[in-house]
Amino acid sequence: MNSSLFSPITLRSLSVPDRLWVSPMCQYSAVDGVVNQWHHIHLGAFATGGASLIIVEASAVCPEGRITPGDAGIWSDEQRDAWAGVLEFLHAQGSRVAIQLAHAGRKASARIPWHEGPTALPETEGGWETLAPSAHAFGNMAVPAEMTIADLEKLVVDFATATTRAVEAGFDAIEIHAAHGYLLHEFLSPISNTRTDAYGGDLASRAKILLEVTQAVRQAMPEAMPLFVRISASDWIEGGWDIDESVELSRMLKELGVDMMDVSSGGLDPSQNIVLGPGYQVPFATRIRNEAGIPVAAVGLITESAQAESIVKDGLADVVLAGRAFLREPTFARRVAVELGLEARWPSQYLRARNDGR
Repeated sequence: MNSSLFSPITLRSLSVPDRLWVSPMCQYSAVDGVVNQWHHIHLGAFATGGASLIIVEASAVCPEGRITPGDAGIWSDEQRDAWAGVLEFLHAQGSRVAIQLAHAGRKASARIPWHEGPTALPETEGGWETLAPSAHAFGNMAVPAEMTIADLEKLVVDFATATTRAVEAGFDAIEIHAAHGYLLHEFLSPISNTRTDAYGGDLASRAKILLEVTQAVRQAMPEAMPLFVRISASDWIEGGWDIDESVELSRMLKELGVDMMDVSSGGLDPSQNIVLGPGYQVPFATRIRNEAGIPVAAVGLITESAQAESIVKDGLADVVLAGRAFLREPTFARRVAVELGLEARWPSQYLRARNDGR
């Protein structure tokens, strides 16, 4: 059968044979920001399992931008070189790879999720001062320092420098993380951004630092390399960031050379009231696609083959991202292809297992 999900897509010079991609998922297993054997095996399983494009986990552009001490980074040459070693294997399996560049803002200096104790990591255990648009804490986390203009200027440089290192490492695309309550999302939302200077107030002002970061990242990338931006399309809180602003922001980002919006939601405030259900974020992606005229990736409780196929076939999104489905089953892409009646991609070493599994 013909499949929309398993049809090719080209963004700038990057051609990907299908539209079922791996969403970025933090592993909290790096050492001083340097990825290691865990990342080789974790990401390698997706590549041998048939994933055509993998967006690797949020990688901090500076030490204070990590969520936890175990976060991956891309602020040093050592980190760049470690990523290059991972990419060598992923590329050899035919996968394309993007990196998500991130700064955690007021959600930084947290414990690794499976470690016991309060969420906030105290200085006595290696914690650090956090930065944010305004001095408003996230839940029970520490109150962050309000960023100065000098801090913001450094942030732009950090993102640009990280981009240069990501290009040198061999990544095929870049994604800017402006979602899930991390720093750039904190600037976008009026709940977390109460500044009265040029970086707070109306939509254009709250979006200013993201637009500056985007310009700097785009300029540091080859013209032929695609740029994605992940946003939370809604805070799921009355008076917070919403889909109307997300559409307008997407128009702005398109003008700056962004090639695809990665549309998620939530994460800004513990009081959020998310209405969960299969594909619950897809309508956000569809509105941005239709009203901003930019390709979009949809993510969130997309777990079934027919569901993923219909999202692309019906024009609701251009790409489907899956996260937990790949964690549960690293060969998720191969199974979806088979269930849609298609020939799946197998490594030569595994062909003896294929039989009638296509």
